[in-house]
Amino acid sequence: MWNGLLDIVNKRQIPLSDKSEKNTETSVENRFISCIFCVFRFRPAVVSSCIRELVREQLGGESYDSERSAETAQTLSKRITDRLKELGLDRYKLVVQVVIGEQRGEGVQMASRCFWDADTDSCAKDVYMNDSLFCVAAVFGIYHY
Repeated sequence: MWNGLLDIVNKRQIPLSDKSEKNTETSVENRFISCIFCVFRFRPAVVSSCIRELVREQLGGESYDSERSAETAQTLSKRITDRLKELGLDRYKLVVQVVIGEQRGEGVQMASRCFWDADTDSCAKDVYMNDSLFCVAAVFGIYHY
């Protein structure tokens, strides 16, 4: 789908000579349309609401179990990825990170660092806590040129 669309958008016919109407030779000039990604842009607010819905659906009423937390995090990560693919973000590489830990009243700090294009790439996150567990789910959307 994108290859044909990009061929149409990126090329235009330019006459070699404006003086002669008989001269029908044309040159193909490439040009870059920087806003072609705007149609299917990664929207953090929409992605955050999807994450929030899925995390609360999966973890609502659950208690922390150290033996099942890794499996639950993988399942939740897979569900988030599948839901976001339905949004039409085909040109984005999605990186989903889910951390589930026990709530003991201690503070937890998480940080991430990425090198990306600020015009096209973005991230979204959601934090869920109940009496026995906490969950941090983050999604990084990296546009694939």
